[in-house]
Amino acid sequence: MQRDEYPKYRHELKYLVSSAEIAILRARIQGLMKIDPHAISGQYAIRSLYFDDQYNRCYYENENGHDPRAKYRIRIYNHQDSVIHLERKHKERNKTRKLSCELTRDLADQLISGEMGNPSACPQLVQELIADMLGNRMHPVIIVDYDRIPYVYPLGNVRVTFDTSISSSKELHRFFEETITKRPVLPTGMQLMEVKFDEYLPDVIHRALQLNTLQQTTFSKYYLCRKYSM
Repeated sequence: MQRDEYPKYRHELKYLVSSAEIAILRARIQGLMKIDPHAISGQYAIRSLYFDDQYNRCYYENENGHDPRAKYRIRIYNHQDSVIHLERKHKERNKTRKLSCELTRDLADQLISGEMGNPSACPQLVQELIADMLGNRMHPVIIVDYDRIPYVYPLGNVRVTFDTSISSSKELHRFFEETITKRPVLPTGMQLMEVKFDEYLPDVIHRALQLNTLQQTTFSKYYLCRKYSM
């Protein structure tokens, strides 16, 4: 992939929200935004397995607000292995971008177990992860599991998501199993809203999302899950 083919950086704002606030916000935006067509019955389950190196660099860079920073994850939806992505998420100057490639189940299993096979036969992003695994002992460290209610709006390429039941798991070898042991990482009744957009957030969406009680946060789901598992 050439640099000019990379996805561009997007704004990403995060807010801690209560279940009651989600109900208010959804009532406001449902007439303006559409549910993501990929969502089944209005939502889907997301499970990600994150990597970190021997010094927990990704964790501490997040904790200290290091800029820029990046982290790898393997992601699946609705506990299925029919679509598996390896992603590297970059954050710089309060914006994010995500590089991604599809994985086969066999290749995902190899990366999770640390058996790299033949790197030259892998996609470029996989080769870069393998280089980090060999050079910096990058390895799986945590599973982040949650349900997502996603809304989309074409102008500004806006995406508003409500992530509920955010939980962590250390049962890395059971990543593809539907039922695993999980630990909630937010206080009871608290969830996470994310607002993502390209160059601008349309006024109509901005106004609909205004609540005096919203608590903006800079910490990621990955960080919260690692924090309560270390």
